[in-house]
Amino acid sequence: MRVRSGSLVAHRLWDVADTIDLARAERLWSSHEGREARRIQLGAAAARKLAFEVPPAQLLLSPVPLVLDGRPARAHASARLYDFGVIAIALRVDVADVEWAGFTAQCNALDHAVGATAQVDVWTPVLEAVLEVIAPAVRRPATHRLEEDYLFALVRSFDTPLTGAQVQERADLAALLSGETRPLSQQESSEVTAQSFSYFEDDLVVVTWDRAFVYEPRGDTDVTDILEVANAQLLEMRYYDELLDDELPTMYDLVENARGGLSLLASRRAARLARKLYSLVAEVTELTERVDNTLQVTEDVYLARIHTATLELFRVPKLSAAVDRKLSIIRETCVSLYEEAASRRAELLEVAIVLLIMFEIVLALVRH
Repeated sequence: MRVRSGSLVAHRLWDVADTIDLARAERLWSSHEGREARRIQLGAAAARKLAFEVPPAQLLLSPVPLVLDGRPARAHASARLYDFGVIAIALRVDVADVEWAGFTAQCNALDHAVGATAQVDVWTPVLEAVLEVIAPAVRRPATHRLEEDYLFALVRSFDTPLTGAQVQERADLAALLSGETRPLSQQESSEVTAQSFSYFEDDLVVVTWDRAFVYEPRGDTDVTDILEVANAQLLEMRYYDELLDDELPTMYDLVENARGGLSLLASRRAARLARKLYSLVAEVTELTERVDNTLQVTEDVYLARIHTATLELFRVPKLSAAVDRKLSIIRETCVSLYEEAASRRAELLEVAIVLLIMFEIVLALVRH
């Protein structure tokens, strides 16, 4: 069983900012590099049922030299910019006329060359080169960049035409997707290949936590686009979850500080803190909704099922629920602070009224 035509694509995604002005980034890139930047759209059939709310911008980059198993190689490079502050860079190595075992070995070699354990960092220079050009379009750059890696093994054709079911029978997909060189148990193999999808008889998609196999004779990229979006959504939800984890202890300290001291000053501090927390809630809510709505699904079709299943696999709904819970805690704290500030003002008003009455009484007694 030989792979006649295919490619291996390594993706790395970073959260680089709160937002990116895509139109401005495209203009900056075109004027600096002399290359056209374009917006990504799904294929014609899929676009009727799935669409990007704000299509990401794609930038063509210079090839990146790699060393795969001691042999020099050149990877085609591109970058995608998402308006919610994520940059995804893809490095593609084309593969032709190789046995399945060799295809698997090359996939592992690419992972070793550019993955988390790589000895040479090939990603940072590419990312910094992009950021240097589009910096004016980046709003509120991140001080600490979270990242996600994903690896695609794409096959367009085998030496003989195969159906998706035949590929599952003949190819050791578990070895390809797990990266393990020793044979896996039957149970583990079944677990690794559990998330599999087919639309036509001659296509196949198998998704795991950090790798995916795509057999697509027509060369459509819709599946890889959707999996990239899912990774971007995972990355952003991780960011907001960590952001709120950092904010909650600080919030508790600020609340205690706001409640201390004289009543008038404490009520003002409480009101200011409540306004600050409401601003945080509004900002995070707006941005998380933008992330959630990156891909608009109008019908429950094939690509929508892949997207939903991948989000579940990445545990994005659980992260999103955790973010919502933390936002609820902050909202409740805001309400409590506002009520406390209002109560203290009412108390001060009552005291002022009593003092005025007493002053009037004393003044009347003095006059008589």
